[in-house]
Amino acid sequence: MNLENVKALTEILCTKGLSAIEVGEGENRIRIEKNISDTVVAAPVQIAAVPLQPPVPAEAPAPAETVDEQKDQSVDFNNLINVKSPLVGVYYSAPSPEAENFVSIGSKVKKGDVLCIIETMKLMNEITAEQDGEIVDICVKNGDIAEFGQVLFKMF
Repeated sequence: MNLENVKALTEILCTKGLSAIEVGEGENRIRIEKNISDTVVAAPVQIAAVPLQPPVPAEAPAPAETVDEQKDQSVDFNNLINVKSPLVGVYYSAPSPEAENFVSIGSKVKKGDVLCIIETMKLMNEITAEQDGEIVDICVKNGDIAEFGQVLFKMF
């Protein structure tokens, strides 16, 4: 492996926001890691409380839902399931560029449904749901490099 390849790997590490990258060529292997303590920590963000629903005008009829029905529709964000990448590779949200995405926010999935593909060393690895649920967040963009253990989806 020459110096140009090492420089290119270092550039990928920095531009893609990775913490480490490892590549092998024949019997040679190289691992480049970013020192986590050197990263800048952002200042705390202040969050203002805002109402979840706009106020209902006095002349508008009351909503038909009862309190029990509203509880059933709410999501407990403390109990979300993180679907993590089992390997390092390129994240693909669809089986081909012209095909529809496997899932989107709000998709209901069953155990075994394909969520995405991670390409590693020209091998396409299907990532499947380990349980039934609903996708509430997709944390990776199509074509990005997914790290081992990186959260790909959040579901409940």
